[in-house]
Amino acid sequence: MMLALRPRLRIGACTILSCLAGLAAAPGLAAEGFELQDIPGQSLEVKLDGKPVARYEYAYDAERLHDTYKPFLHVLDAAGKDPITKGPGGFYTHHRGIFIGWSKLTVAGKSYDLWGMGGGVQIHQKFLDQESGPERASFTAEVHWKAKSGEVLLEEQRTFVFQRRPAPTLVLVDVVSKLKAVGGDVVFNGDPEHAGVHYRPADELDKAQTKYLFPQEGNDPRKDRDLPWVAETYVLGDKAYTVQQMDYPGNPRETIWSAYRDYGRFGAFVKPEIKRGESLTLRYGFWSLAGEAPPREEFQRQWEEFAKQP
Repeated sequence: MMLALRPRLRIGACTILSCLAGLAAAPGLAAEGFELQDIPGQSLEVKLDGKPVARYEYAYDAERLHDTYKPFLHVLDAAGKDPITKGPGGFYTHHRGIFIGWSKLTVAGKSYDLWGMGGGVQIHQKFLDQESGPERASFTAEVHWKAKSGEVLLEEQRTFVFQRRPAPTLVLVDVVSKLKAVGGDVVFNGDPEHAGVHYRPADELDKAQTKYLFPQEGNDPRKDRDLPWVAETYVLGDKAYTVQQMDYPGNPRETIWSAYRDYGRFGAFVKPEIKRGESLTLRYGFWSLAGEAPPREEFQRQWEEFAKQP
């Protein structure tokens, strides 16, 4: 069945409401919307029109510490079956889906590795809220960042907001992390390779076909600061996937992007400081698509839409 969309409704160019209006006008289109399905103590699956699109992995088990020492978000393929992001194991086991951490997290003068997880764990505590509907879904998880001693260093509220987009979009999600310093004054540090908010594709990608795209031709992520977005295309088997990570204008400045590794891990690094009792809020958008990258202008329009949101 062909959908009669108006010509101006281009992926990445339309507003959320105009895209939805065009889709709703098509007769016979399923309108089941988003659904959140929890497997208690294991994962929360995000479904759109009955098909899984993402999965928040939050299990914690001290007997399986290596596999469960940090929660993360998996993005699923177009069939809703297999992750196109990486889980435990493989090349750099601590890289997992959409994840967050710093290799040199200094709290009350002591340094902890909460990236490679040699200095502690991130433990999901509970869900603070969950909402779902025809146009969007969201949930907020409370996550405690703990030292090996069991001391809580940071209390995090990690929020995911999913929005409907037409194919070839797989997932459009805002990730908001509110980090409260509870163990003392905090310095978020490390380097672009080992700190910040990052995306890691599945381990089985073809390294020879990994490509990055930047806002302007000639951008160098090693030198250029505060790029508004970075996109990557990678290949799993015979299928290409593209993901854009977007930096919200309200985030700390002097952002450095790590976006050049052939195994696909990329993301944004910042190194702010907060006093005990204060909070830091970081917000990034992730637009994941099936197929090769659209023109650079589509990514720019998607970022502009993201940047205007309150």
